[in-house]
Amino acid sequence: MQHGPAVRRRKLGAELRALRTGAGLTSGQAARLVGWHQSKVSRIETGASGVKPSDVRLLLDAYAVRDAQLRELLLVLAGLDDDGGRHHWWHAYRSVLPPTYRDFISLESQASVMRTLETSVVPGLLQTPEYARAVTRAALDGLDGDRLEALVEVRLARQDVLRAQPPLKLDVVLDEAVLHREVGGPAVMARQLERLTEAAQLPHVRLQVLPFATGEHIGITGPFVIFSFSDTSDLDVVVIDHLTSSLHLERKEDLEAYSKAFDTLRSRALPPEESLDFITRMRRGT
Repeated sequence: MQHGPAVRRRKLGAELRALRTGAGLTSGQAARLVGWHQSKVSRIETGASGVKPSDVRLLLDAYAVRDAQLRELLLVLAGLDDDGGRHHWWHAYRSVLPPTYRDFISLESQASVMRTLETSVVPGLLQTPEYARAVTRAALDGLDGDRLEALVEVRLARQDVLRAQPPLKLDVVLDEAVLHREVGGPAVMARQLERLTEAAQLPHVRLQVLPFATGEHIGITGPFVIFSFSDTSDLDVVVIDHLTSSLHLERKEDLEAYSKAFDTLRSRALPPEESLDFITRMRRGT
């Protein structure tokens, strides 16, 4: 269980340790190959200390790792932008983003699949500007106008992952309450429902509604997000948001429990086609 940026350090260290053992090297042998003391390798692998991208390159070369996608992912976890600076665009907003939010965006930008249960609001990746503004204003009461607009910009910029090549695969289960909660007023909510119908038709978005008629369900305790990565399941993580912080769960048993819970919720929710019809009927007031 980790909070904030420590998640990336631990996961990066765990993957480097797996690559080292896969190469048949002890930590002492790896240290000698790159000219370090053995304790530095150990600190990196346990997540006790950060590691520079240049050091990660040294280790990956020493372990003969040639997989370009895996190398890029591990380098980004170490803090490296890609050639276009796409992964760390949020650094321009450091003054308004808490570390836990920056870490969430970092995970989101590198994940291949995102599974999320939402019980109160539309997921950020599917929000319209007006809806995002209303949600942000309500969540952070008393926010000045400039900071409010900056946070809305961030939320909209995050949505680029759905337009990337390849795009993030988004799997959403929405409690029906989300659709009835009139965020921002009738006009804002009408446009938000329209946006959901548009998103639900994208090939990389799966949207399901969990109707009130389902009754009690395993997700009643609150929303959560599961990030998965195409290169290795060892980097998967569950994120649970609280009012002032985020909790990251990464133990195998936690990941299995939340994955099973999400599968259960999907099985109890309306199928995607019926969910689209459900939202369309709500838009039309029928």
